[in-house]
Amino acid sequence: MSKARDFVENMRGVSSNIQTQLAAKRSSSATINNSDWSGTDLEVAKGGTGASSAGAARTNLDIDQAGTNLPKSGGAMTGAITTNSTFDGRDVAADGVTADAALPKAGGAMTGAITTNSTFDGRDVAADGVTADAALPKAGGAMTGAITTNSTFDGVDIAVRDAVLTSTTTTAGNANTLAAAALPKAGGTMSGLVNMADNIIQRPVLKDYAETKVAMSAYAADMSLGNVFTKTMSGNQTFTFTNPPASGTAGSFTLLLTNGGSATATWPTSVDWPAATAPTLTASGVDVLTFVTIDGGTIWYGVASGIGMA
Repeated sequence: MSKARDFVENMRGVSSNIQTQLAAKRSSSATINNSDWSGTDLEVAKGGTGASSAGAARTNLDIDQAGTNLPKSGGAMTGAITTNSTFDGRDVAADGVTADAALPKAGGAMTGAITTNSTFDGRDVAADGVTADAALPKAGGAMTGAITTNSTFDGVDIAVRDAVLTSTTTTAGNANTLAAAALPKAGGTMSGLVNMADNIIQRPVLKDYAETKVAMSAYAADMSLGNVFTKTMSGNQTFTFTNPPASGTAGSFTLLLTNGGSATATWPTSVDWPAATAPTLTASGVDVLTFVTIDGGTIWYGVASGIGMA
């Protein structure tokens, strides 16, 4: 009976000892009370932060402190960037150009030469082979050599024209006229023919002018040769009038006919005489006849300006 009591007492001691140890364990373990953590910080290796503050946690996890990161929305860098990767698809390590050595998009002053196998504004610089110091500024300048082109100047295709530009010659049409030989707008003395090609000279004041005298050939009054004709009758002859001005313009010529009455003169049927009668010409002497047309020679109005001039 006494052994039974001793066994019970021993068991009571063991139970008390276990309760004491459990109480000690509970007092040293972490607890959560109303969402607050109480206890030893969970180690990083076991999935924790090893800290009970945000700053300490970032330090333990090797994360930059707040305020030292560049926001996604952008910002100002305070230090250098070293990378073996790319920015916006560009391999910075391969490019080898630092930001402070680049030319701004807004433009700037180059401090060195540009070497390229590509193009500038669509132009192949390597193919052109023209350096900036050898180019003519847009503002203009003095050329030091000849210009060879298959293109145009101010809309004029130089290659199509008969003239060739050189450093000393300025061409005008097909005349190869030197600039020094041109007539100033203020006027000057002409030294050659001016062919207006049936174009208008408006409101001129004529002074000291002459008309070309043509010795008529084969009794043909060709107005492209002049407007004053001379002829001596030799036997019966038929006269012709050619190359009058175009219809709508007036043209006239004068015929000084010697010995016109010595033979029969046959006039073009287009000539209308006063009273439809040709004049009686002088057999030995000079007669002055004038002919006018306003319709390209369809009708010539003929008149004897002087008969038997002496």
